[in-house]
Amino acid sequence: MALYEPDLGDVPMLAVLQALADETRLSIVRELSTGDERLCGSFAPELSKATRSHHLKVLREAGLTRTRIEGTSRYVRLRQPDLDEHFPGLLASILRAASV
Repeated sequence: MALYEPDLGDVPMLAVLQALADETRLSIVRELSTGDERLCGSFAPELSKATRSHHLKVLREAGLTRTRIEGTSRYVRLRQPDLDEHFPGLLASILRAASV
C-alpha cells in the first residue's frame, strides 16, 4: 500500500506554512529534524491515535514528510533535502524561530 506523497514542485509554500502553523505538527517536525526515521506511534503519546494520524497525514500531504510502511508499522522521516531544494532556508528559519 502506497500513501500519497506529493512532488514538492506541486506544493505551494502556503501549504507548507499552514502545516507548520500547528504547534503539534511543528513539534513533530522539530523531532524529525535530527534526521532520524521514527515510528509513527512514537510522536505525541498524549494524543489519540486518530489525532496523531491526522497530524502526520497533514505533514505528509504538505510534502514535509515521507512515510515508509513495513508490515503493520509506519515509519516517518522529514524530507529535508527536498524541502531545502524547493524552499531554501524556509524550514531552518522556522525551526530556529520556533526554538526561541
